[in-house]
Amino acid sequence: MWVGFAIVSALCLGFYDIMKKLSVRGNDVLGVLLLNTVFEALLMSPVIVGGLLHGSMGLDGTAAGHGLIVAKAVIVLLSWLPGYFAIKHLPLTIQGPINASRPVMVLLGAVVIFGERLNWVQWVGILLGFASLFFISRIGSREGFSFRGSRWIMLSIAAAVMGAVSALYDKYLLKRFDPLEVQAWYSLYQSLLMGCAILVLRRLVRRGGGGTRFSWRWSILFIPLFLTAADIAYFHALSLPDSMISIVSMIRRGSVVVPFVYGVVALHERNVRAKLVDLTVLMVSLALLVIGSTL
Repeated sequence: MWVGFAIVSALCLGFYDIMKKLSVRGNDVLGVLLLNTVFEALLMSPVIVGGLLHGSMGLDGTAAGHGLIVAKAVIVLLSWLPGYFAIKHLPLTIQGPINASRPVMVLLGAVVIFGERLNWVQWVGILLGFASLFFISRIGSREGFSFRGSRWIMLSIAAAVMGAVSALYDKYLLKRFDPLEVQAWYSLYQSLLMGCAILVLRRLVRRGGGGTRFSWRWSILFIPLFLTAADIAYFHALSLPDSMISIVSMIRRGSVVVPFVYGVVALHERNVRAKLVDLTVLMVSLALLVIGSTL
């Protein structure tokens, strides 16, 4: 059952990436990011309001509980800021596979922190995941996005690392709190923190004389819709008995297929054949991990 929810989350994440790309291309990244966090907080606000009406502050009603969620919001902030700038400047067919490397990082953390054990089928899948990341690095160099020389590549990697930290932290949080409460309060704190961070960054950008003007696009509204649906399915998957964070995270990275197809068909991105080989290797890796989880 938890595998099914992970697949639903992956599909929603795929469309979420497309909406992000459509929203930030030639647009003010900070403005798009702020609206995303505000809209997501509004979507989840009924959970908080309902709890307050029943006299509950949620998260065990303790300052410590809310502090843990604030920490989650900070981690996501450190993932989203570099991630949004990376997706603005990188082709979807490059940024997507880099983002899909998160499960490899999550796996290492899950084995060390949570004591999860993988069988040989899953380890083969992990090795193919590393091979996929190597292939996409070669392809990126052909398009002028060297792993060493491109700041957008480095920002994408930084976003992936912090995303992996967030995934591991989620497993800890969901052992203590209700998934909907975690998502609702996290969304609220995230919007507040993001607002403060953007005010500071906006002043720095203005002093530097740079920046892009913000323009409204309807795709911005769909960013939080797809993200909220993906997170609900994701948190529910992690809350189910016997779910494995390493496998759930790897399945979610299968979302790369959706923006990949969009990048090829709608955006006419280059080196399609080489990227398709890389995507195939990645999907075989994901399939082996899923198959291994049933053995």
